[in-house]
Amino acid sequence: MNAPSSPTIAAAPGAPPDDAPIVFFDGVCGLCNRTVDFILSHDRRQRIRVAPLQGETASRELDSSDTAQLGSVVLKTSRGTYRRSSAAVRILTELGGVWRVLGGLLWLVPKPLRDVGYEAVARNRYRLFGRKESCRLPTPEEAGRLLP
Repeated sequence: MNAPSSPTIAAAPGAPPDDAPIVFFDGVCGLCNRTVDFILSHDRRQRIRVAPLQGETASRELDSSDTAQLGSVVLKTSRGTYRRSSAAVRILTELGGVWRVLGGLLWLVPKPLRDVGYEAVARNRYRLFGRKESCRLPTPEEAGRLLP
């Protein structure tokens, strides 16, 4: 005789599973907010969740060194945690489709070279793309994907 199975807790409708990738971003950075808009609009499977580095989720899920350094995007997946250019490239592969191909090609570029380009943009991102007064708020459609 089979043992009774334990009940499963259903996720909120439209919400990604708890093990879905999370992109952590600087919530007041104009470039970072545009990147989040890009991710949310191009993630056709609607799996990727996003959270500001200044938020509760980041303080719970990341090392304090990640939340202290707002100059790096961080991607946390079931396979590991990625930072800087590695995170940016892995985000593309998580989006799938043509973005996965682009991410695969960028992964072939040596990491030190990718990081030089990434750091140049990160150092100048506020000057080039502006700074917001507060972290991004989710739209109703994004509510299950934008974590506090």
